[in-house]
Amino acid sequence: MKKILLVDDDQNLCNLLCSYLVSCNFYVESVNNIRNALAYIRKDCPDLVISDIMMHDLNGYDFIKLLKLDNLYIHVPVIFLTAKGMTSDRIKGYNLGCHAYLTKPFDPKELLAIICNIFNQIHLLQKNTLVNNYKYPADSKLLNVFNLTRREKNVLTLVLQGYMNKEIAMSLHLSQRNIENYVSRLLNKTNTRNRIELTRLFLGYL
Repeated sequence: MKKILLVDDDQNLCNLLCSYLVSCNFYVESVNNIRNALAYIRKDCPDLVISDIMMHDLNGYDFIKLLKLDNLYIHVPVIFLTAKGMTSDRIKGYNLGCHAYLTKPFDPKELLAIICNIFNQIHLLQKNTLVNNYKYPADSKLLNVFNLTRREKNVLTLVLQGYMNKEIAMSLHLSQRNIENYVSRLLNKTNTRNRIELTRLFLGYL
């Protein structure tokens, strides 16, 4: 379940948005200022942040600047929700690295569509990075010994990266049951009992 942090000093809006996003199967926490948001992120980094811009003390622009200065949190996508609807305000937000900018009042369904789109884009990027960066050595004796099919190699690649069956199924556009069958085949072909043994076997060679 994806974790979303909502940062806004409008408690009514926070309550409404939290209820809506929870009903859409997200885990949501809310804070009412930037300092509390930074403290929360250091304790439990969310998958996405939705932040107002105009708040007391530090504002949303300050917030995203601080996030992007820290390599631990530079990857966290930020959506701005704000009453500041001028083009110059939006340009400033995008230049600072926000992923989307919604002007109040807004339709919660549009916010949901933006959130889902961001997570889909991140998932595709991660998938492409895995495929492009993870390569087997051409002289890998193990791959030849076990006579793995192309699909089994693809599944093995993701298993070695620590992905669970559900995530592998999403990446390869297969059912979770099919992935379970492929993992079982890998275990049988390699005479290993579990994922740990399988990983140890191949990481010793790859």
